[in-house]
Amino acid sequence: MIDKINPNLAREIMEKSASMLPDPNRTQQSTQADASLQADFAALIENAGKIADNDRQAVAAAIELIESGALETEQNILKAAQNIVEYGI
Repeated sequence: MIDKINPNLAREIMEKSASMLPDPNRTQQSTQADASLQADFAALIENAGKIADNDRQAVAAAIELIESGALETEQNILKAAQNIVEYGI
């Protein structure tokens, strides 16, 4: 089976694949992060903490509504059924 391999085709494949490899003589660009990125991450983390407080309040309000039965209206039940049919569970 090895005798059926075309040496010219094998050479061509090797040359093409070698051209896709990175040039070892080329210098790499710096991948160090600068201070402005670190400051932005700090702000995002701080804001995420604030959102969590708002989420806790929204969850608490939703639990109260569910426990009180205020959400169990005919209109809400019909809308929930329509959403299940349209979007699935």
